[in-house]
Amino acid sequence: MEVDSIIEMKRLKPRTIRLMGRLHAWLWRLTGGRFVDGIGAAPFILLTTKGRKTGRSRTTPVLYLEDGGDLIVVASFGGNDMQPAWYLNLRDCPEAEVVIRDERRRMTSRKLSSDEKKILWPRLVKLYPQFEIDQQRTSREIALVRLTAKI
Repeated sequence: MEVDSIIEMKRLKPRTIRLMGRLHAWLWRLTGGRFVDGIGAAPFILLTTKGRKTGRSRTTPVLYLEDGGDLIVVASFGGNDMQPAWYLNLRDCPEAEVVIRDERRRMTSRKLSSDEKKILWPRLVKLYPQFEIDQQRTSREIALVRLTAKI
């Protein structure tokens, strides 16, 4: 299938993406990550943020790229025009927790600049080519977030 025809395919609705995320997180918790880590080549973490409206903990599985000791996550939301809730939560409260390979880490976050994105974007697309399609499907600039271990 050519890239142009893939881009023209309908995006998943936000509700479907959220449901898939919940299922993915449930499966990860059920198996301790053993089953889910074997699916596909792209690694993921469970990212827990503080809900900007409710103040409750919200956990979402997101793909990540290791960059030195930091983790880079992509606010693609399947190429939808709205930002993912986890990104909006981090914008309001940059503190987060991740579970990666059975290890919990307290993290702080910051949005990457356009120049930083130019450097990391090719690595992310190589890791998960769908990111490039997602960027072409939306009018918004997909944000990248750097998660750094809290000291």
